Amino acid sequence: MSLSPIAPARAAHLSASDVHLSFGGRPVLAGVDLTASAGDRLAVVGENGRGKTTLLRVLAGHLPADRGRVRRVGGLGFADQRLPLGDEHTVGHLVDLELTAVRAALRELDIAAEALAGGGPGAESAYAEALAVAERLDAWDADRRVEVSLAALGAVADRSRPLGSLSVGQRHRVRLACLLGAGHDLLLLDEPTNHLDSGGLDHLTERLLRHPGVVVLVSHDRALLADVATTVLDLDPTHDGRPRLHGGGYAGHLAARRAERARWEALHLEQVAERQRLADDLAAARDRLQDSWRPGKGHGKHTRATRAPALVRAVHRRQDQLDAHEVSVPEPPLRFTPPVLPAHAGDWLLRADGVAVTGRLRPCGVVLGTAGRLVVAGPNGAGKSTLLAVVAGEVAPSAGEVAVARGARVGWLRQESPPPSLRVAREVYDTAIARLVASGDLPEAEAVTLPELGLLDRHDVERPVAELSVGAQRRLDLALVLAARPHLLLLDEPTNHLSAALVDELTEALAGTAAAVVLTTHDRRLLRDTREWPRLSLRPL
Repeated sequence: MSLSPIAPARAAHLSASDVHLSFGGRPVLAGVDLTASAGDRLAVVGENGRGKTTLLRVLAGHLPADRGRVRRVGGLGFADQRLPLGDEHTVGHLVDLELTAVRAALRELDIAAEALAGGGPGAESAYAEALAVAERLDAWDADRRVEVSLAALGAVADRSRPLGSLSVGQRHRVRLACLLGAGHDLLLLDEPTNHLDSGGLDHLTERLLRHPGVVVLVSHDRALLADVATTVLDLDPTHDGRPRLHGGGYAGHLAARRAERARWEALHLEQVAERQRLADDLAAARDRLQDSWRPGKGHGKHTRATRAPALVRAVHRRQDQLDAHEVSVPEPPLRFTPPVLPAHAGDWLLRADGVAVTGRLRPCGVVLGTAGRLVVAGPNGAGKSTLLAVVAGEVAPSAGEVAVARGARVGWLRQESPPPSLRVAREVYDTAIARLVASGDLPEAEAVTLPELGLLDRHDVERPVAELSVGAQRRLDLALVLAARPHLLLLDEPTNHLSAALVDELTEALAGTAAAVVLTTHDRRLLRDTREWPRLSLRPL
């Protein structure tokens, strides 16, 4: 099916001025300023927990800011990481919900047409206004555009299908297809690449590039950001505490961030040196005050000694000025420090022969040795996650056999986080590690603390898991898997919800680990980084 152009949305506009928001006394957003007009594609970046999803909710009007102003001009489409309908609703209900504006525009046009035929007062202007709204949305073609996107994203097109019968990925693909076809002036997308295969990623990229209105995008997918972003809002710390808006696309943002970080560090070092000089001057002046001996008048040292009190006062004044304009120490970014994963002794680690799961996975085979590498590839629905679940022992195969070497520890990072606990992250982590040590699955000497991994900052470590961002929850999942020191690491879409910086660090860690790794991913950058790994290509049923 071919794509038809979406009606122009030249009036689309989104702005935010001095937006501040805190949760539980902790600042999440501070001094956010942005402006985006038709044709702008604004990427919001920052480490997990910096408030990217929160900012989207504020921009969409779903969450009030403590202070500041948000202004929107045009119809809004917003896809956060939570679906707006429950399991009892159908695909058709979700389509209708996302096309609410389109349905309303067509109804208003029908009503206006009837009034125009009746010749009532003001009917002509009312009809013209209703027609303009329908044309702006290209309302007559919206359902066809949704069907095109459903097919391109590999989403379920049966509108009678209950949402409860769909996987998480299938539900999100349906919703994304609706938003891409609805013709919204303002499109706010939170991690839209999750659950998309290569064909879906290509379609999403094309639609965003052709979107005539405003796009605001949060994504870990560095390839997508490089392809579509015209400007980038960086929520990571700066020397004055305010976010930065960078032009020049994603490449321009990376260059500007490196330059600003270097300036920040240089300015801080200058202040450190100045403070040390002042401290030395102050100490010297005080030494002179404590020295009761004075040389005779006319002696140079007498002059310097008598000036000591004035010097102390001058140094104190300069110290006060520095304190009033202190440049904070650049906050070091989280640095992922993975534990050393062991190699398992023996000739083989994993064998799967003719493994199949009825309705989910075609027969396939895997042989993996110690420190082996494997990328499991294939489109959505090919059974990649199912194969990992079989290897992890969570799903029993309906045919074939799977064996893991005796004594080998298997770590499985699932594609989705479990329901969040009400306990704080540190307690969840410590409890899991204590259980592994008590069972003998993890030697106590190999246990590491949660802060040592560099995955959660000191605030998130002490917060209830249910209050963490989706990205921070994903970091905790990764911590729990790695801390168990597996010999075989199963990673199902590991980059979902993670920041670009952590993805780079994780990729580096995978390249050097002695453990065996089985990976499924649609992340184009990660696929390029692992292009030398062996591939197992699966086909849909």
